[in-house]
Amino acid sequence: MSHSLKTFFDKDTYTLTYVVYDENSKDAIIIDPVLDYDPAASKISDESIRKVQDFVNSKSLNVHYILETHAHADHLTGAAELKKRIPSTKIGIGKNITKVQDLFSGVFNLKEFNTNGIQFDVLLNEDETLNAGTIEVKTIFTPGHTPACSSYLIDDMVFTGDALFMPDYGTGRCDFPAGSARDLYHSVHEKLYKLPDTTRVLTGHDYQPNGRELRYESTIGESKESNIQLKETTTEAEFIEFRTKRDATLSAPRLLLPSIQVNIDAGHLPHEEDNGSRYLKIPVRE
Repeated sequence: MSHSLKTFFDKDTYTLTYVVYDENSKDAIIIDPVLDYDPAASKISDESIRKVQDFVNSKSLNVHYILETHAHADHLTGAAELKKRIPSTKIGIGKNITKVQDLFSGVFNLKEFNTNGIQFDVLLNEDETLNAGTIEVKTIFTPGHTPACSSYLIDDMVFTGDALFMPDYGTGRCDFPAGSARDLYHSVHEKLYKLPDTTRVLTGHDYQPNGRELRYESTIGESKESNIQLKETTTEAEFIEFRTKRDATLSAPRLLLPSIQVNIDAGHLPHEEDNGSRYLKIPVRE
């Protein structure tokens, strides 16, 4: 069975959100929703969420799960807010999110933060099949960008998050805490590239290199042949050398600090304090 796909693109963070759904049963899942955030004003808005919600309502979809490919460092997830609006849904992520929670709870000195993944409704295991009504989702652990990255295989589609991008852009960066170019090489080369060449690759971002138009779908075969950073013929040593040099030139993502705090908490914003306001923590480095 081949399910239908609706794609949303957030221009501010170059993020793709996907809704996979069954036209007949109305079963659906959402992958990587975005909560809009203006860092200058420290203000959130729900434009991206409303677009997804309006589509779900227009199709009368039954959303079983909101799946996160990882704890994103470049945008706030809209998972928690969407769950408020679609109460029947559950938020899922790969079980290795606990490694990222443990790491960043220390970075932000979150003394009372649980690092056992309890903030998420479902912690997924590798090769586990998640049933969302008539939709079957297979989880593939694809660490390297972060230790908790997962890709999701549905029918002939694989949603790769930040592991594998369009062939003309390459792969995700590996310089975040506990990131690993070696791990990412094996995730792509030994896992994703073992899928059939006809498998459709749906990326987590499209940065539109050289100003080209939006593209977010390729195939495993295309990437193996022409991915500018990691082809099937690329050796581990070549990729590690390239990725290490490349990452050393990159600046931190614009929304790194607010994003991580919210995303390791499944998209929940900080609790209101006694003045009715919420506060994110920003470490000062010298």
